[in-house]
Amino acid sequence: MQKRNATVAVIGAGDFIGGEIAKKFASEGFTVFAGRRNGAKLEPLVKEIEKAGGEIHARSLDARKEEEIISFLGDADKHAPLEVCIFNVGANVNFPILETTERVFRKVWEMACYSGFLAGREAARLMLPRGKGNIFFTGATASLRGGIGYAAFASAKFGLRAVAQATARELGPKNIHVAHLIIDSGVDTEWVRQRRIEALGPTALDDPDALMPPSSVAESYWLLYQQPKSAWTFELEIRPFGEKW
Repeated sequence: MQKRNATVAVIGAGDFIGGEIAKKFASEGFTVFAGRRNGAKLEPLVKEIEKAGGEIHARSLDARKEEEIISFLGDADKHAPLEVCIFNVGANVNFPILETTERVFRKVWEMACYSGFLAGREAARLMLPRGKGNIFFTGATASLRGGIGYAAFASAKFGLRAVAQATARELGPKNIHVAHLIIDSGVDTEWVRQRRIEALGPTALDDPDALMPPSSVAESYWLLYQQPKSAWTFELEIRPFGEKW
């Protein structure tokens, strides 16, 4: 593993997608700064990356709090130049419209949209003086379509897409690659597996290609990072080959 003098910040380093992103970039020599609401849950990820020879700094992070985002990204940049910031906070909930409380709607927006704005702005603040960097946002099918029961989630993901698009148009000419990755599929996590069984019955998991492995999402982010600036992608949609769309 060739060490790089660079950090990647993973905001929303959960057990699946976020963790795989962290492992991928660590394996490529980046120092990883990983943040999630409960930092204690990052211990297995830390052990795995360090065992493989990588470097990771993990901490608790509430991405909705401006001061915590500033501190988290600032510390990453002090360790080594912040080269990549990946915003991967989820907030996928499903409620009928009459059961969507004011609190649910507001909290989902804070988690999936407002905190993405904070992350993108503060990453840009650190990258612009150097004239280079990468800011990537995780989107979903709900970034483009408001399905039944997804008023809160879709409105937040629509908003995050707008934040990403506006940021990309502003920062692209300044050599900051901003991209939005739409995951148009169920990702292979325990939560998604249980939801599929509840909705489709005991045979829902018989097809091994029906769900997207989290490692495939990480590989897609790595591909975005590797793109030459003469051919940057803003929006990348990914789905399993058998997914209907």
